[in-house]
Amino acid sequence: MDDITIARALHVLAVVHWIGGVTLVTLVILPAIPRMAEPAGRLPLFEAIEGRFSSQARLSVTLAGLTGFYMTHRLGAWDRFADPGFWWMHAMVLVWAVFTGMLFVAEPLFLHAWVRRRADRDPVGAFTFIRWAHAALLTVSLLTVGAAVLGAHGMLY
Repeated sequence: MDDITIARALHVLAVVHWIGGVTLVTLVILPAIPRMAEPAGRLPLFEAIEGRFSSQARLSVTLAGLTGFYMTHRLGAWDRFADPGFWWMHAMVLVWAVFTGMLFVAEPLFLHAWVRRRADRDPVGAFTFIRWAHAALLTVSLLTVGAAVLGAHGMLY
């Protein structure tokens, strides 16, 4: 097994854990919370559950980024970013950058506080925003994963 094969395996495992976790949160946990808690208790319940995954997602997102950049460097594939036929590589980097920004910058610096303030005024609206944001991120992520698999196998070029 060579280093590219190992990097690709680690990359896929990181993406499966990361996007799989987003899928679980979006399609299972968020829809269940309104049945488990009154509006004022939804955000604290969500934070208690999602907080455990958030730290794991930071690891997965970091590993996906490191292995993705490593493979691009080792394969000398930087020129693909100048070729519109490899748009799916831009999509992967964009999804990675959005999640990296959310997990490492937005959430700790201001997003948690902003959502809490909003939940104090409008708990239903705040929870609706969380559900919408997760659904949008999941949709873009799944489309990107599908496009990346097809693109990596020459189906989109």
